[in-house]
Amino acid sequence: MRSIWNGSISFGLVTIPVKTYSATDRTSSVSFVRIHEKDGAPIQYRKVCELDGAEVPNEEVGKGYQPPGDEVVVPITDEELSRLPMPTAKTLSILSFADPSEIDPLQFDKAYYLGPNGPSAAKPYALLREALEHHAKVAIGKVAMRGRETLAMLRAHDGALVMHALLWPDQVRSAEGIAPEAVRIRENEMKLAETLMDSLGALDPAELHDDYREAVEELVAAKREGGAPVAPGAPAVPGAQVIDLTAALERSVRAARGGASGTAGDGAEAASVTPIRGRGTAREKTAAKQPPPAKKTAPAKDVGGRTTGTRTTKAAKTAAGKTGGAKANTGTARTGSSTAAKTPADRGSTRKTAAEKQPRAKRTTKPTAS
Repeated sequence: MRSIWNGSISFGLVTIPVKTYSATDRTSSVSFVRIHEKDGAPIQYRKVCELDGAEVPNEEVGKGYQPPGDEVVVPITDEELSRLPMPTAKTLSILSFADPSEIDPLQFDKAYYLGPNGPSAAKPYALLREALEHHAKVAIGKVAMRGRETLAMLRAHDGALVMHALLWPDQVRSAEGIAPEAVRIRENEMKLAETLMDSLGALDPAELHDDYREAVEELVAAKREGGAPVAPGAPAVPGAQVIDLTAALERSVRAARGGASGTAGDGAEAASVTPIRGRGTAREKTAAKQPPPAKKTAPAKDVGGRTTGTRTTKAAKTAAGKTGGAKANTGTARTGSSTAAKTPADRGSTRKTAAEKQPRAKRTTKPTAS
């Protein structure tokens, strides 16, 4: 790994010479070049003077500063910049130590590894690293790199010191007016959200990869071989949109635990949806409270030769609801077994007897319905 900057860490009266290495690599990300579509040749970017339109060579390119809100550009030379007082030039000056939670992640910019520069720097380097780990602190300081001063944070990581370049506080924009206001979160929704967080498990960094980059590489390989580009697979069609937040959380928890994805297919348990208060009509609520209607069967004969009408009336439904579902199921099973042994003559007499007893059933129905 090549060092990109040499300097030192100022820790009180202790000076630690260090070398700086880039801790991140963005070259693996997808990057496109602009080409001329007519012939496929890359397009070059030339430096052109806005005043005379002439192309400017690199040796004639200088620096200038344009104050905010001003149209005048003031030329500044490297010699003038070198004479400016900058105590943090080539030195990371530690100002204080803080808890990691006190640093807003929005301020993180770029990360660098710091290594000891020479044998004499090994012991103070290790001392600072161990002190940061033991006290669970980070060091905050300022450093000048590449012609500008920046805020920096030092922390111990994997046996080394890592320096994070930080944005200045005034460079972080406020979130005022972005977040919604007066949103009521129910207790069961919060519990489901926390359960979902616990069910997702730990993150394995080895499983993280750039799917888009892999797809671009496959596309380029197919085109170089003269084949047709591979058509991307059709994305999974999502089911019906769940507008109940509780139902969506319950399905997510089941999916995170390796259960059903929210559908009832393949023997999977259907989602237990807690309806949002106030949803549904009065007719739907009334229908949900009523028991399901009993199955209608043909009349049957009992052992004594008497004919009993088995058509279920409203009075029979009420009686079945009071005595319990077990007796109703037993009566239905017996009726089904005796019905299979009837003859056509029996069916005729049974219909007659049932018709004679029908008025009595109707009279029983009226007080029950009220």
